[in-house]
Amino acid sequence: MKYKFFDSDPKFYKNVFTLALPIAAQSLITIGVNMLDNIMVGSLSETALSSVSLANSFISIYQIFCMGLGMGASVLISRYYGMKKGEEDTGDADRALKQTVCLMLRLTLSLAALFALATALIPALIMSMYTEDESIILMGESYFGWSVPTYFFLGASLTVTIALRSVRQVRLPLFVSIGAFFVNLLANYTFIFGKFGAPRMEVAGAALGTLIARIFEFSMILGYLFFVDKEIGFRLRHLLMKTGSLIGEYFRICIPVLISDGILAIGNNTVAMVIGHLGKTFVAANAITAVTQQLSTVVVQGVAQAGAIVTGQTLGTGKTERTMRQGYLFFGLGIGLGTISAAFIALAKNPIIASYSGVGPETRSIAGELMLAISFIIIFQATNSIMTKGVLRGGGDTKMLMLTDNIFLWLISIPLGLLAGFVLHLPAFWIYVCLKSDQIIKTGWSFLRLRSGKWIRKISTGKNE
Repeated sequence: MKYKFFDSDPKFYKNVFTLALPIAAQSLITIGVNMLDNIMVGSLSETALSSVSLANSFISIYQIFCMGLGMGASVLISRYYGMKKGEEDTGDADRALKQTVCLMLRLTLSLAALFALATALIPALIMSMYTEDESIILMGESYFGWSVPTYFFLGASLTVTIALRSVRQVRLPLFVSIGAFFVNLLANYTFIFGKFGAPRMEVAGAALGTLIARIFEFSMILGYLFFVDKEIGFRLRHLLMKTGSLIGEYFRICIPVLISDGILAIGNNTVAMVIGHLGKTFVAANAITAVTQQLSTVVVQGVAQAGAIVTGQTLGTGKTERTMRQGYLFFGLGIGLGTISAAFIALAKNPIIASYSGVGPETRSIAGELMLAISFIIIFQATNSIMTKGVLRGGGDTKMLMLTDNIFLWLISIPLGLLAGFVLHLPAFWIYVCLKSDQIIKTGWSFLRLRSGKWIRKISTGKNE
């Protein structure tokens, strides 16, 4: 059967964007907070901006691991939710749904403890992986000092948010993010600059403001899950439930996602280390462009998560042919949204760079080159993100994605980036393109995988204990 990349199917697009837009809006708010943080910290000095950027590179490893845990669990949650809605005897699917959330939370909190311990005990060593500049390392240690408890609140609220989205609960996380935006903004302004009688903490104040916002998010999201939500029906007592019957299926589907995203996180941090050793100006310029890139892809990330949810729920009802047709439509959405994102970056780069008053002309010049490189790469990145993090993952093809994601990153992107930056000393534009070359290759691969149909996998609910 011949499938189309674009089709006049208003029901499909309405279904996708009903899920994607609240997710995108939530991401936009989060990115807005990060951008305001950068602007506030950047007004102090380039050293302050660089230290916070590099410290957050390490914290982002944990965040990506949590995304892996959450998105891996989402594959199962979406499928079980589809089964639950599509069959008369929902006992097995309902039990498996709760077991998945329980396992996800246990792993998340265990991971949080490991990262918190490392951050508390070896902050200077962690910072030294990214830079040799002693002033940046010292400020990074100060930032880490207030970040230790953040892991627990961030991880739990992030993974539970993904679980709620998987059962079409997208509005509450959005409203919570709006509240967290104002909490973070006020706390950062208060503690970075020492307003309203608070001490002037500068970089440490940015970390404290983030911690306060994370506590707010945790209270709202976990409170809703445990006491209000009826779609999953997970309560505090379920944290102690037996999960042995589902462990095999959970690890088969979720652990490849965790490993894939985890190794990708390490790979992305290797990229950050490459950038960190290219100099303070390059680090500061990359910090400016990173936020812009995130802003330009918020809808893409929303559609990617919607792709995983829609694919999982459709397969849960047994409609394989419909799933294939939807896969092609998602590929077309990737191309279209990537092109729109590229245009946004090209138009917005000058005003965004100009908003950073504390950076010098060399940093502005490098940031401009990086923006142009991003506007090229984003077309491919948008398409393969929707496919690999959305459709193919929602189909249960997690092992193959784990292999291909990391083969392309470690064997192509990172070696090319090292060659471009430290051997050939190419301009910033080409260094960035080389560091992100896996995005181009994965776009072609994801289409071939989609067409093969081999990405659609069966998922079991386990056995009663």
